[in-house]
Amino acid sequence: MYHVLVPMDLDEDRAMTQARYVADLPHADEDVTATVLFIFGPNDDVPDEWEGFRSATRISSVRHAAEYLEDHGVEVDVIDESGDTAEFILREAENRAVDAIVLGGRKRSPAGKAIFGSVTQSVILSTDIPVVVTGRRRE
Repeated sequence: MYHVLVPMDLDEDRAMTQARYVADLPHADEDVTATVLFIFGPNDDVPDEWEGFRSATRISSVRHAAEYLEDHGVEVDVIDESGDTAEFILREAENRAVDAIVLGGRKRSPAGKAIFGSVTQSVILSTDIPVVVTGRRRE
């Protein structure tokens, strides 16, 4: 089995592009499993009584992408974490011994990367696992 980690954010177009990439892998319906990861940021505080409702499966982009993958025969596991995005992506990739990480990139200026950092850049520079950056689908 070929196992991919697919970290997603709230952008549905990006998530669907990631899902299409995974579903289009050779023999995906027979040989590919995907772990979809959503990371709640440190500023996504919710009241204690709502904590049980905070789940990646409640996020539209994650739900639609996971459904797309399942509809195309890919076995899917959805997980969520809270905290530093790049750190959790790298940790989950190592812990799950994935064969590849499929990220959804976004356009940023060089200055924007320098000021705000880049999760994609951090992941690419911090792992030996192959990383695919899908971007957004163009119609």
